[in-house]
Amino acid sequence: MSNESRFCQSYCEKLVREQAIRLTGLLILVALVSGCVNTGKVPVRDVGRYETGEFHRVQRGDTLYSIAWRYNLDYKTLATVNNIKAPYTIYVDQKIMLRGQTQEENLKSEKKEVVKKSPRVVPKKKKVTNQGELVWRWPIRGEVIKPFSLKKNINKGIDIKGKAGQRVSAAADGMVVYAGGNLRGYGKLVIIKHNESFLSAYGNNQEILVREGEQVKGGQMVAKVGTTADKVEMLHFEVRLNGRPEDPLKYLP
Repeated sequence: MSNESRFCQSYCEKLVREQAIRLTGLLILVALVSGCVNTGKVPVRDVGRYETGEFHRVQRGDTLYSIAWRYNLDYKTLATVNNIKAPYTIYVDQKIMLRGQTQEENLKSEKKEVVKKSPRVVPKKKKVTNQGELVWRWPIRGEVIKPFSLKKNINKGIDIKGKAGQRVSAAADGMVVYAGGNLRGYGKLVIIKHNESFLSAYGNNQEILVREGEQVKGGQMVAKVGTTADKVEMLHFEVRLNGRPEDPLKYLP
């Protein structure tokens, strides 16, 4: 090979190497710039999580009633908003719209209304228009160790002192609409629907003795009293009227 040919070959190889270096540098620069740019995208499951009050994503064990209970909402309103017909069947991972109402916001509204209410005498038996007469019973007999309050030290029901294993009875006739343990702060929980307006709940149970969909009579055993993490043997009992917490002592004889 002549000197001229070798020179041309060497020159061409040099040009190729320089172009390769430039191309590599350009690719690195593009990668760095792309990594610095914020696309603003958020993972789908992080958008509108139930903590924001926009919707609740159904978990295993949820029912429409337990979701409504969690957020202090009326199950009928929740069903209407989500176009869910009776018997209110829902599915794991289904998105349940909450109309932007969080538990805290609903409780604040409830507290304001409670402050404005004037004292009134409530009969032992609560009659609901077009629903017949509900006869309330104590779920267990015992001392109320923590009263109902929507002001300081919020307690959306009453805590009744009992003995571990003591029978817990339905406070009135109705149907079990939730029996499980995935509502934080309630332990093993039973929720009973008494009519279109009233629900009652029995929390901190040692054992649940009924199933969802089961019809129960007032006084029928539905669970056994449990023990809290602080070693307190008691039943947590709540009453809801159209989704709003009510003082159970207004209805219990």
